[in-house]
Amino acid sequence: MQDNKMNEAGVPVDLLDQTEALYRDVAEELAQALQGVRRGDISEAKAAVQAVKDLRTAFHLVMEERSRVEKLRRQLAGVAAGRDGALDFDAARAEIGRRLARLRDA
Repeated sequence: MQDNKMNEAGVPVDLLDQTEALYRDVAEELAQALQGVRRGDISEAKAAVQAVKDLRTAFHLVMEERSRVEKLRRQLAGVAAGRDGALDFDAARAEIGRRLARLRDA
């Protein structure tokens, strides 16, 4: 099994790439099976059905992983941003003012 490299947040960065590669492989298998069916090779129909099932499973894996990655990105961005993802300059200005006031008092 291949080890995933971790980014600075400890998130595996190439798992999504691996899932997308799986999706492409299954899509290629489906295309080959469909070509066989078009040529009249009925035995390829079973392979095509299985490839469709595998493709659906791979698609779900890709979408779940993308959702996880996006959720982590939003969480990491939430440290520096407000709830809606935008920077709250008024809150930042107020915090700077409070810190400067504490420095003046000290």
